[in-house]
Amino acid sequence: MKHTRSEQLFEQSKTCIPGGVNSPVRAYQAVGSSPVFLERAKGSKVYDVDGQEYIDYVCSFGPCILGHCDKNVINAVKQACDKGLTFGAPTEAEYRLAMLIKECMPSMEMTRLVSSGTEAVMSAVRAARGYTGRDKIVKFRGCYHGHSDGLLVKAGSGSMTQSVPDSAGVLEDYTKHTLVAEYNREDSVKELFEAKGKEIAAVIVEPVAANMGVVPPKDGFLQFLREITREYGALLIFDEVITGFRLALGGPQEYYQVTPDLTTLGKIIGGGMSVGAYGGKKEIMEVVAPAGPVYQAGTLSGNPVSTAAGIATISALKQGGSRLYQELEQKGKRLAETAKEAFGDRVCVNRAGSLLSVFFTKEQVTDFQSAASSDREKYAMYFHYLLKQGIYTAPSQFEAMFLSTAHSDEDIERTIEVIKEAGKIL
Repeated sequence: MKHTRSEQLFEQSKTCIPGGVNSPVRAYQAVGSSPVFLERAKGSKVYDVDGQEYIDYVCSFGPCILGHCDKNVINAVKQACDKGLTFGAPTEAEYRLAMLIKECMPSMEMTRLVSSGTEAVMSAVRAARGYTGRDKIVKFRGCYHGHSDGLLVKAGSGSMTQSVPDSAGVLEDYTKHTLVAEYNREDSVKELFEAKGKEIAAVIVEPVAANMGVVPPKDGFLQFLREITREYGALLIFDEVITGFRLALGGPQEYYQVTPDLTTLGKIIGGGMSVGAYGGKKEIMEVVAPAGPVYQAGTLSGNPVSTAAGIATISALKQGGSRLYQELEQKGKRLAETAKEAFGDRVCVNRAGSLLSVFFTKEQVTDFQSAASSDREKYAMYFHYLLKQGIYTAPSQFEAMFLSTAHSDEDIERTIEVIKEAGKIL
């Protein structure tokens, strides 16, 4: 693999884009190289500007669950574009998408469409505060909920990779009401509620942590969060920007049988287009303007192109049903088992449905601390070996590997072969 054109574009981009990229993880700092610039994609494959093909396990960090350029999604987008890109006015498609989400996730009785996952989470937290009349929010160390100021505290994802979990430019006044607990540790949550319970508006959690690598919840952990929030009159917010529609049609709340008060979703509800949503119980969502006093607005919210793509994507997932998710489950299981066999006790492999992570550590990864113990240099070697063999994965130990319905048996077999080779060499 040669990346001559990618390297040239990266140097050029650095002259007019901060760091040469528009999202930090794309800079490949964690793996010590220049990024690969992509030009096009189709099905399970992506193609770089040097003309090289890769089997894609990034899937735009989750939303491309049907693979790239799904025919029905692309046709829906083209038809929507022919009618206009944005109106700044209500459309029938907004209603149809909201109803589809509600059918899949009954807890989302009412939904507000927005333009990104960050906006969805920021708005859900505001609604929780407006509904409860309380100020404090509990989040978990290593869980990433977008880059809004109040939640950019002890975050995961790219900020974790670069060892800067807190951002310059975020004022202390914005974060003083954000309390940080330890994922999968009930005692850390109890301590916060015992000390500040009457001030806590909500607990926000990735039901499957996916921004410190994939870390599934321990048995009973999500149920515990549901119980303690009810006990103290706080809300439970599931951040499903990454996991929504990934584990099941109803997301982790269906998979683990735990019902949150509010849910946030990201680009997967737009087939990869820029969109997000937050929603929940009707009585909570009716605090949002114009029905209530909590203000939130956006000209591109529910734009016709994104909603068209979302309707096509979710309709395809509904049509595929349990068979589709069983196939994703089996593909993920095969890759996870291969990595365990190839590397033995040198790695911990975590998986939840169609998401998985290979951690280069001998201990079980169950929280931020154990995830952070991983050998990042070894992961960088693993990443580069796979890349040279045409397997495209996330350039960070702390991102997930995503599967799509477009990954063929041949794709899986080729990936298994490369992982086995990597286990012998690294």
